[in-house]
Amino acid sequence: MKNILILGVSGTIGNGLYKILSPYYNVYGTYFNNKDIRNKKKIFFDSSTTQLQSILKITKPKLIINALKGEQLDLINVQRNTVDYCMKKDCRLMFISGVNVFDAFHNYPSCEYDKTLSESVYGKFQITMENHMLKVPFTKKVIIRSAIVFGVKSKRLKEIDFKVENKIPIEVFPNTIINFASLYRLTQQIHFIINHKLSGIFHLGTDNLISHSELIKKIISSRYMTKIIYKRIYSSNEIRYLALLSKKNRLPKYLHYTVNQGLEDIKIVSKKI
Repeated sequence: MKNILILGVSGTIGNGLYKILSPYYNVYGTYFNNKDIRNKKKIFFDSSTTQLQSILKITKPKLIINALKGEQLDLINVQRNTVDYCMKKDCRLMFISGVNVFDAFHNYPSCEYDKTLSESVYGKFQITMENHMLKVPFTKKVIIRSAIVFGVKSKRLKEIDFKVENKIPIEVFPNTIINFASLYRLTQQIHFIINHKLSGIFHLGTDNLISHSELIKKIISSRYMTKIIYKRIYSSNEIRYLALLSKKNRLPKYLHYTVNQGLEDIKIVSKKI
C-alpha cells in the first residue's frame, strides 16, 4: 500500500483528505494544534523546527501533500525541504494552493495556466510556494488551487455560525464574483487525481459563479430561520472576479458540481436563534 504523508491534518482540507484516503492508503499526517490526538499515524510537527527529515525517514512517503498553515517563512522552508526530498526520492509532491494567486486580476475568472499575480500578502506567499515546485519534474508534482472551502465543520462555516448566534454583523462583498469548493467534493476530486497519478495544475470548485454576498446569504438561509445583520462592503464600483475555472485539466463530468449542489453538502436542518 502506498505511503502518503499529509502535512497539516489539523486543518480543514488536510483533515478531510486524511479521512477519505485512509481506507485506501497507508496515510500519515502531521498536526500542531490538536495536542490530544492519540493516533500512531498522526505525528506532532512544529514547522518552525527542523524535525521534518526525521518524519520523512519514519513515514517513507511516495506522496507528500502539503496542506500546512502557519508562519510563512517557516512554511517556505518546509516547502524547500519537501521539494529536495522529492527530487532525490521516488516521491510525488502535491501542494494545496488557492485563488489568491490571481487576486490582482479583477476582470475575469482565472484558468489553470494563466499568469499568477497577486496584490495581497497571502497571494504572494502562495505564488512563492508554487514557484518552489518549478524544479520538480512535471510527472512528480501537482498543484491544487482550490476556491474558498466550506465544509460541515470547517473553520469558515464555524465563524459564520458564531456571528449569527451572537448577532454580529456578517461582512459580504456584493461586487465580488466567486465560486467555492465543497470540502466533501474537493476531497473526492483530489482522491481521483491521486488514484490516477495525474500531474499538473488543477482548479477545483463549482462550475458556475455567484456573488460573495449571495453565496453567504444562501448558506445562512439554509441553516437558520432568523434575521441576519449584513455589512456590505464595496471595494470598488465595478464587478470584481475572484474565481477559478478549469479549462485544460478537467476532471470527469461526475466529479463536477454546481453552486446549489455544493450548498446541499453543507446544509443542516434550519434552526431559529
